Amino acid sequence: MSSELAVIQSTGAGAKPLHLPSLVASAGDAAAFAWEEFFSAGIRNPHTRRAYAHAVRRFLAWAEAGGYELARITPGQVGHYLDQLGGSIPTRKQHLAALRGFFDALVLRHVVILNPALSVRCERYAVIEGKTPEIAIEQARTLLRSIRVSYDTNAGPLLYPVGLRDRAVIGILIYTAARIGAVASLKRGSLTHDGMQWTLRFAEKGGKSREIPLRHDLEAWLLAWLDAAGLRDAPKDAPLFRSAIGKTRQLAATAATAGDLGRMVKRRMKDAGLPERLSPHSFRVTAITDLLNQGVPLEDVQHLAGHSDARTTRLYDRRQKVLTRHVVERISV
Repeated sequence: MSSELAVIQSTGAGAKPLHLPSLVASAGDAAAFAWEEFFSAGIRNPHTRRAYAHAVRRFLAWAEAGGYELARITPGQVGHYLDQLGGSIPTRKQHLAALRGFFDALVLRHVVILNPALSVRCERYAVIEGKTPEIAIEQARTLLRSIRVSYDTNAGPLLYPVGLRDRAVIGILIYTAARIGAVASLKRGSLTHDGMQWTLRFAEKGGKSREIPLRHDLEAWLLAWLDAAGLRDAPKDAPLFRSAIGKTRQLAATAATAGDLGRMVKRRMKDAGLPERLSPHSFRVTAITDLLNQGVPLEDVQHLAGHSDARTTRLYDRRQKVLTRHVVERISV
């Protein structure tokens, strides 16, 4: 049985073949098994899987062009590859992490004796502040005011379901510091009442879950959306936010994806005259900075953001930018 055939059969009936790189296919069935095991079973996050597969395929194409065999790749060759890779330090670190994980799988299946990427080092990289720009408080208010939630007809004003949806989505981004992917994955059952208040339960990165209470205005926006979309009595597994059908102001039956909602937010920002550099993640930066600026304890803000490490929360803190501006304005030139 060939290596390619072994991988195709192990993926199950109707599944697509994994299309092994030539160096892996030529290394035998154990290498093919390690490839499938690492990418199909070992990595659960689809974004990480896609990024790591791209990194490993790129390295293997480079190695094949250089005439190297999979089992004879050395640390020096991996280091040379990273030297000529280009890109940012985080990009090279990600490629190195992908190669270490892949070669670990090959060692486990006795395809190679030692992991050639294990002893390779990358440049040090320390992040003091994240790159995501914050949206100013007044800009966020302008954005919310710009969203139409009703339109006039001959019979009088009617609710605009898409507007109600968009206001609710942006409200969640502002008032819960959630990521756009977590908002897109919300189900009807994610919105619950605990007898005292309405809450949203988010499924975050790394399998983490967090429950955030809704402030009064966001609660009203979400309930208005539920009524307009007919979701009050929907099954718990029904998507909380549905996609729109073009510019028809009508809702589709399918769930809105993170890409759909991200494009919607960017479009709403553009229509409100906000800078193009802003993104859905900008609300997360603003919420964290604003709360820290008000003296809310770091551990409380960390819990709201769903960070396992307070150092990650600090990357979203833009208070130092204000201090820096005050300092440079004092230069006497």
